[in-house]
Amino acid sequence: MSAKRADRDDRKFLGLALALAARGAGQTTPNPMVGAVLVRDGRVVGQGYHTRAGAPHAEAVALAQAARRARGAVLYVNLEPCCHFGRTPPCVDALIGAGVREVVASMRDPDPRVRGRGFRALRAAGVRVRTGPLVGAARRLNREFVRRTAAGRPFVTLKAGMSLDGRIATRSGESKWITSARARAAGRVLRSEHDAVLVGVNTVLRDDPRLTARSGRKRRAADSAFARPVRVVLDARLRTPPRARLLSNGGPPVIVMTLRGASAARRRRLEEKGALVIEAPGQNGRIAVGSALRELSRRGIASVLVEGGSEVLGSLLDARLADRIVLFVAGSLLGGRSAVPVFGGRGTGRLSHAARMERITVRPIGPDFRIEGTLRFPRSGGK
Repeated sequence: MSAKRADRDDRKFLGLALALAARGAGQTTPNPMVGAVLVRDGRVVGQGYHTRAGAPHAEAVALAQAARRARGAVLYVNLEPCCHFGRTPPCVDALIGAGVREVVASMRDPDPRVRGRGFRALRAAGVRVRTGPLVGAARRLNREFVRRTAAGRPFVTLKAGMSLDGRIATRSGESKWITSARARAAGRVLRSEHDAVLVGVNTVLRDDPRLTARSGRKRRAADSAFARPVRVVLDARLRTPPRARLLSNGGPPVIVMTLRGASAARRRRLEEKGALVIEAPGQNGRIAVGSALRELSRRGIASVLVEGGSEVLGSLLDARLADRIVLFVAGSLLGGRSAVPVFGGRGTGRLSHAARMERITVRPIGPDFRIEGTLRFPRSGGK
């Protein structure tokens, strides 16, 4: 087979594997999304994807479908096959046992339990391994898993509804509603795409949000601990009222993160309402957002949608802990030095230290606009 034909086949079948993997979106946390395609003599003989944590891996599904036709086949998969025991047996052992002759994978698994060991085990057993095709698409598909595995924190999306001049409330504090009903509905769908929704206590006190998705999209979970999206409140002094709507609507779990030494009586009242109260390190009387994110990662949360308020959004920019931004922008102009800006915090003192949006998309949504992109921070300075 010519190199050109091999490259064409790689892209074709890995594209199919990626499309299969994407079917597991929102269902596989804390695992990655994986799709697998077995090809023999140019024809697909088995395919599958990982449907949810605890279910069979994509490779196992494809092998079961192919049965004896897997012998001598080529496996196309978007992520290195696992080589460790978890809730399911190692995929590497199953592939070797089935007689697969070659594995073509888009990328290495960043999980320290794997990280090249799967490839090495396959090669040691005489299975040919090739890597690299469609690696960019594979990394984007599993960006939450990659971020959590590599950095020990969830993938963070900053979201805000704002005026054209970058305000989320007037000088008197009025914020309902700057953006249209269609934009707010899109924001709720965005919640359904994340493992957790995070706000500061001032947002709870001002807006009394429910923080539920209400998108009509059902999310499966491996167990009750992974009901999604978890609702998280940063509340240094436990000012969240026990009567708050997020504690009375029977939705997904609520985590209230506070500082050590917060009122025991307030903690007890919140726990009686079903909240999980967690102590986190602080800095200048505020919860250290980096520590808060690492704690959420330890609890299996791979993606967080941060909805405010201004100081929480600004603190994540200051700490360079944001990966993506989604802004719903209305055509209104609020003006005024006292109107609340989207991003509070310390901010940057130099333009060269500013965060930059990349891969930007802009599209209308009703009378408003949705602006979305990834965030890039300069390598030095800005702290």
